[in-house]
Amino acid sequence: MSTEIIGNPITWAARRVIGAGHGLEAAVDGIGGREVAQPVVNTIGAREVGAALSKGVRDLAAYRSDVIVLVLLYPVIGFALVVWALKAGQLHLLLPLAAGFPLVGPVAATGLYEMSKRREQGLEPSWGVAMDALRAGVFGPVLTLGALLVGVFLLWLYAAHSIWLATLGPVPYDSISALLRDSFTTEAGWEMIAAGVGVGAIFAAVVLCLSVVSFPMLVDRRAGIPLAVATSLAVVRRNPATIALWGLIVAVLLALGSIPLFVGLIFVLPVLGHATWHLYRAAVTWP
Repeated sequence: MSTEIIGNPITWAARRVIGAGHGLEAAVDGIGGREVAQPVVNTIGAREVGAALSKGVRDLAAYRSDVIVLVLLYPVIGFALVVWALKAGQLHLLLPLAAGFPLVGPVAATGLYEMSKRREQGLEPSWGVAMDALRAGVFGPVLTLGALLVGVFLLWLYAAHSIWLATLGPVPYDSISALLRDSFTTEAGWEMIAAGVGVGAIFAAVVLCLSVVSFPMLVDRRAGIPLAVATSLAVVRRNPATIALWGLIVAVLLALGSIPLFVGLIFVLPVLGHATWHLYRAAVTWP
C-alpha cells in the first residue's frame, strides 16, 4: 500500500489543484454511484446512540490536534456571517444564522468520517489524509449533496426573514437590545418566535432525514447520491424515535457550541462528526 507524504497545507492544496482536472470526470461520474450491493438497514436504539457519542469522544481525544485544524474554518465562517448581519443592519437574522448554519455541518464533517473509518481499520490518519475523503468518486457526490444543504440553509434564511417581515418588520432594528425587547415583550415578537421555531424545526427535520447516514455512506462506498439518500430515509423510517433522539442531541450540542461566538463548535462538531460515522456503522450493514 502506497503512502502519500503530506508536507504542509500549502503543498497539499497545490497537489490537489494540479490533480483536480484529472479527477473531474471521475467526480461527476461518482454522483450516480457504482455500488451494486444493497445495504441492510438495522434497528438501533438509545444504546447505539450513546455508544456512537462515546466513540466520537474517543476519536476526538485520539486525534484532537488534527481534528481541530480540520474544523477550524467552520466557526470562522459562522462568525463571519454574524459580522455581516451586524454590518448590513440585518440584526433580525442573527438568531436564524446561528440556528441554521449547522444545517451544513454534515459537509464540514466529511473529513471526520474518513478519520473514524481509518481508525477503525487500525490506521493512523492525519488532517491531510482525512481530506483524501474528497477523492475522485467521492468529491462529486459530497459537493452535490452539500450544495443541496446550502440551498436548504438559504431557504431557511428567506423563511426567517419573511416571518420577521410579517411580525416585527419591516423597519430594521439598530440595536440587539431593542430586537430582544420587542421579541420577548410583544405579541408580534412571540408570534415571530413561535413561527420561527416551528418552521425551523421542519427545515432541521428535512436535513436530518436526508443526511443522517448519507454523507458517511458516500465516504465509505461509491454508493452515489440516490442510494445514500434513500438509505438515510430508510434508517429514519425504521428508527423514528431513535433518530428523533439523535436529532435532539445534535440540536442541543450545536446550540451550546454556538453560544460563545461559535468557538464551542471547534469541539462539538468533531464529536458529532465522529459519532455520526459510528451511528452509520450501527444503522447500516453491507452484505
